[in-house]
Amino acid sequence: MQRRKIAAGNWKMHGIGKDLVHIKAISQAARHLTIETIMCVPATLLHRAKEIGVLLGGQTCHAAPYGAHTGDISAPMLRDAGADYVILGHSERRTDHSESDANIAAKTQAGWQAGLTVILCIGETVADHRAGRTQGVLSGQIEGSLPSGATAANTILAYEPIWAIGTGRTPSLDDIQTVHAAVRAQLPDPMIPIIYGGSVTPSNAPDIFALEDVDGGLVGGASLRAQDFIPILQHLEETVL
Repeated sequence: MQRRKIAAGNWKMHGIGKDLVHIKAISQAARHLTIETIMCVPATLLHRAKEIGVLLGGQTCHAAPYGAHTGDISAPMLRDAGADYVILGHSERRTDHSESDANIAAKTQAGWQAGLTVILCIGETVADHRAGRTQGVLSGQIEGSLPSGATAANTILAYEPIWAIGTGRTPSLDDIQTVHAAVRAQLPDPMIPIIYGGSVTPSNAPDIFALEDVDGGLVGGASLRAQDFIPILQHLEETVL
């Protein structure tokens, strides 16, 4: 059985109403493909994007289902707004908001409980990469951030080397495959999809997606414009058996 093929766009803190034209174009293209196409847009766009008819994800959630947490958003709120997925553990959240592995694990449980599929991010810094600590760092993040109960139905793992995010730099193809294979060996369910993120573009996507243990991509900047993201979707579709 082939693992699911997934292309997730992460708009981060980009996008207002006028930008939904790109969601419309991406949705139209995705209807002709068999891969899962997920758009993780700002929470302010979820309800409007849902009306277009595309799979949607949030970009974080609180560990509690409700409460006195001004400015936060809960997993049930994301679900109610139209999301089926949520990104958790992104390096920008780990760094900018000091999110710990334990906090991410609690958020993951909250996402599952709300019926969301969690896109759990892991990744190493450039210092860790240069020092040969990549595998140890990733192993620790998986152990600390991924609660028991993870399955291919409720979890997608995203490997994003921090030093490659938005920089135009990517690891070698051999490094990407080696990391994905090692990560898969640690997962409780070998069918859990593992997708790669970190400066994925239409030009490098075919080679990355052809790797045995890469099941798709978590795409940042190239997902903001339909003309950039649709070719990436099409390249991933070519890997479907």
